[in-house]
Amino acid sequence: MSIDRFVMAFAGTVILASLLLAHYHSPNWLWLTAFVGVNLLQTAFTGFCPLAIILKKVGLKPGCAFE
Repeated sequence: MSIDRFVMAFAGTVILASLLLAHYHSPNWLWLTAFVGVNLLQTAFTGFCPLAIILKKVGLKPGCAFE
């Protein structure tokens, strides 16, 4: 699995988990959804993604987006 796919899968998992937590526990979990969305948006413009940097150090192969 490439870094690109892992980052997208991780972001999708966190978004879905926070939506479930917001529905069943507290609406304040929507702040986590907003944080992930803002992080994805800034990554699209800047190319800077902290998770991608960590995954590259761990040894995952980069894809097209995070080289």
